[in-house]
Amino acid sequence: MDLVPALEEPLKKVLGPATAKVMAEHLGLHSVGDLLHHYPRRYEERGQLTHLADLPMDEHVTVVAQVADARLHTFASAKAPRGKGQRLEVTITDGSGRLQLVFFGNGVHKPHKELLPGTRALFAGKVSVFNRRLQLAHPAYELLRGEDVSETVDSWAGALIPIYPATAKLESWKIAKSIQTVLPSAGEALDPLPVALREGRSLVSLPEALLKIHRPHTKADITDARNRLKWDEAFVLQVALARRRHADAQLPAVARVPAPDGLLTAFDADLPFTLTDGQQKVSREIFDDLATEHPMHRLLQGEVGSGKTLVALRAMLAVVDAGGQAAMLAPTEVLAQQHHRSIVEMMGELAEGGMLGGSEQATKVVLLTGSMGAAARRQALLDLVTGEAGIVIGTHALIEDKVQFHDLGLVVVDEQHRFGVEQRDALRGKGKQPPHLLVMTATPIPRTVAMTVFGDLETSVLDQLPAGRSPIASHVVPSADKPHFLARAWERVREEVGNGHQAYVVCPRIGDDEDESKKARKSPEDEAEKRPPLAVLDVAEQLAKGPLKGLRVEVLHGRMPPDDKDAVMRRFAAGGTDVLVATTVIEVGVNVPNSTAIVIMDADRFGVSQLHQLRGRVGRGSAPGLCLLVTDMPEASSARQRLNAVAATLDGFELSRIDLEQRREGDVLGQAQSGARSSLRVLAVIDDEEIIAEAREEAAAVVAADPELEHLPGLRTALDALLDEDREQYLDKG
Repeated sequence: MDLVPALEEPLKKVLGPATAKVMAEHLGLHSVGDLLHHYPRRYEERGQLTHLADLPMDEHVTVVAQVADARLHTFASAKAPRGKGQRLEVTITDGSGRLQLVFFGNGVHKPHKELLPGTRALFAGKVSVFNRRLQLAHPAYELLRGEDVSETVDSWAGALIPIYPATAKLESWKIAKSIQTVLPSAGEALDPLPVALREGRSLVSLPEALLKIHRPHTKADITDARNRLKWDEAFVLQVALARRRHADAQLPAVARVPAPDGLLTAFDADLPFTLTDGQQKVSREIFDDLATEHPMHRLLQGEVGSGKTLVALRAMLAVVDAGGQAAMLAPTEVLAQQHHRSIVEMMGELAEGGMLGGSEQATKVVLLTGSMGAAARRQALLDLVTGEAGIVIGTHALIEDKVQFHDLGLVVVDEQHRFGVEQRDALRGKGKQPPHLLVMTATPIPRTVAMTVFGDLETSVLDQLPAGRSPIASHVVPSADKPHFLARAWERVREEVGNGHQAYVVCPRIGDDEDESKKARKSPEDEAEKRPPLAVLDVAEQLAKGPLKGLRVEVLHGRMPPDDKDAVMRRFAAGGTDVLVATTVIEVGVNVPNSTAIVIMDADRFGVSQLHQLRGRVGRGSAPGLCLLVTDMPEASSARQRLNAVAATLDGFELSRIDLEQRREGDVLGQAQSGARSSLRVLAVIDDEEIIAEAREEAAAVVAADPELEHLPGLRTALDALLDEDREQYLDKG
């Protein structure tokens, strides 16, 4: 009978079903090999205490600290009206900072006996804020008992305690014990690195690296292990991308060269301005790609407002000139309608193909979204299949089976990170041969990230803003520390409207019944949770009755019927509304040059790149823009530092770097799949730039010599593990 290789052994056979179930559901770990590659996030020295001031909010943390004091409070509650409710408050310290632990109800008895002043322990729980102080509610803990030869200290062999990425259901120290059980299997790990590469760079073997990362005796052990494991991650990932590039280079495509005096020439002649140098350079790169007989795979990234849509439109016109069709895929109906409107406006009579008065070079530009009426939809589908429409702009409605093209030559995907891989593949599959692909994003990506995440896409960057764009001033408004700053913010909005301009107010939540039904009932232990995020419907009502009384205030959010959304956007664009209170549906592409101010409520609840996108909605005309980031987070919090960084620079590339450094490492490859385990555990994309670049060269050489990796079984195995089906498709995003 076949023996299962030790690293493929399911965890339920080795650790027991209960532990294995939690590992599978909460950490995505299924086999012995998965668990061996679940590396410690950091290490504590048994004598040292954690720096409590640096704990991240809303994250599950494990800390080593000492109990400073413990107090038991009795209080009346609904469950214990006679004053029998109990709450234990324990203060722990690292010698400089302090952190409060809270235990409720029946859970107070054991910690009350064990957590005496002076006790040292590992504590694990989720960091929250209560009464403006950091706390852990109901943390799990494991006592560290001094020098006696107790089981606890034995289980932490060596002076360095590994702290693992953990969950509320499985603490770091339990993961450490499980790893102790499977560590002997590390000796059977197949090495993915070619021998010449490993020896040439003096890297330790994989079994040795696994042993040193989980059970280091010295800090040098950790360095050796991490250096080796970083190379594994960078190299295996780059081999996957190199194989993808190799395969793409074999595919046929129709070369699309624009006719000499066709649609593109007529469009350029009508442009009321000249293209920036950047737009001309990027257009040349795209046209060179379109002229080849292999599918273009190009990422076009540019600052908010750098003119990406114009560059993409010229590429689409070139393909129509060459007898093909172009499709633009937008993530939301609001954005699809906006693109359709602005493209038709930019093209003028060139968008009136087949109509009276249309130019002879003209083509038809159609819109296709899920909510269109049946008659309009039928006509759009007919225009696509006959080739009458050269350009179609739509949402994922474009991907449905009924949609057929006459000759699809180019797919433009706007805001790539919002589309699932299957959706992009389905649209690509509608060409007779693979169409050319242009992916656009307004979230600037540092070069190394582009190399890691989009290693199979050539990258073009637009970093110049067109003439006529105005500067945007950004300020943080600390509403809890300085309430009068918030009052002043609303005065500034009134001033902008008084000067004939318009404003956005953005909130993280809608605030309708569907929102409410999602909120589970809270137990007293949860009372310490943060208040719910501010909601569009509530804020709009408060503003209309209060600080913005007398102004025309409207709301916009994703659960409104499509016709209503479109009507609201049209009114706002036409100047019929003074203030639009919206969710992030306005985040991408919405273009109203007369809007000069944006107030982002609960700004700490948005990511850096999202804030940068939102800010890009203002300053689009000749008047300067104003962005106010409202937060009630305390001055010292990391959330405030993030907002200060956004306020301090308009450079999206700089912000994306800050964003990456602040987000935990490793969600780079996982960003398109929610819940997919990330493949980057020790490789930090920003810090390890050199390794990534070197690994890319090594990978290209290996794949050129042996595309099927027949002589490298360890590398093939590692690739199969990296490229579970989700990731295989994610890398196939072209």
